Amino acid sequence: MKTAMLGLLAETSVHPGSGRGVGVVDLPVARETATDYPVLVGSSLKGALRDKMKTTAPDEAEICFGNPQEAGNLMVSDGRLLLLPVRSLTGSYRWVTCRHLIERFGRDMARAGLGPKPDVPCVEQGTALTAGSGELFLDERQFSIVNEPDDRLPALAAAIEPMLLHPETRARLPDQIAVLNDNDFAWFGRYGLSIQARNRLEGATKRSESLWFEETLPPDTVMYTLISGRTDDALGALDGLFPDADPYLQAGGNETVGQGWFAVRTRRAHTGGSQ
Repeated sequence: MKTAMLGLLAETSVHPGSGRGVGVVDLPVARETATDYPVLVGSSLKGALRDKMKTTAPDEAEICFGNPQEAGNLMVSDGRLLLLPVRSLTGSYRWVTCRHLIERFGRDMARAGLGPKPDVPCVEQGTALTAGSGELFLDERQFSIVNEPDDRLPALAAAIEPMLLHPETRARLPDQIAVLNDNDFAWFGRYGLSIQARNRLEGATKRSESLWFEETLPPDTVMYTLISGRTDDALGALDGLFPDADPYLQAGGNETVGQGWFAVRTRRAHTGGSQ
């Protein structure tokens, strides 16, 4: 079975909703049950891709992505988190990731027949593998910077760069990526997302009718999804889906307020790299 990988770079805030929350956040993001990482549910991504194809090849949309009566030729995985932007008090924000996310990304690359597969660095709790020296402050937390041997960050960046559409974004990745221990990253995955207050006003008096709080992934979040074809040539339908003039996909909620836009880069093994 042939498989392609789509790199998803968030251009706006993203709200992959999971229904109504039970705590302070009324509308939390969807999360993986075991890890609590934010996730774009595969059914939502599939619907977004179908809508996108309706604008480029309407006759192929149902053949590729199916309908309520029949499965399509393409199978879409969940959108998995790879890099999470986190505010840094010692400079610009950092793209934060962890050993588990890198390991899983490598396994998914192997399933798609892609390379170079990244080495999985071992990072002690309380430290960060990142550029620079001394201490790194991420939000309210402090980490000791380690970057020896110094070839690990460039190698990791080289594996992730093909997932990013924009050359200028790829160029700054080596200086901004920060690898944390899995346990340290878990805190940012659970509590490091944006919380936005939204309100509904009564038309005549402008009095508040409803105030609620939504959780969102920040712009520049990096995710990816795998798309597998049921037939040998099924993935060919992806070739014209994200042309240079319109390489974007809207997924998740709040489309009418400009959220959920991703810049997409398609990777397929038979091209030896990226399209």
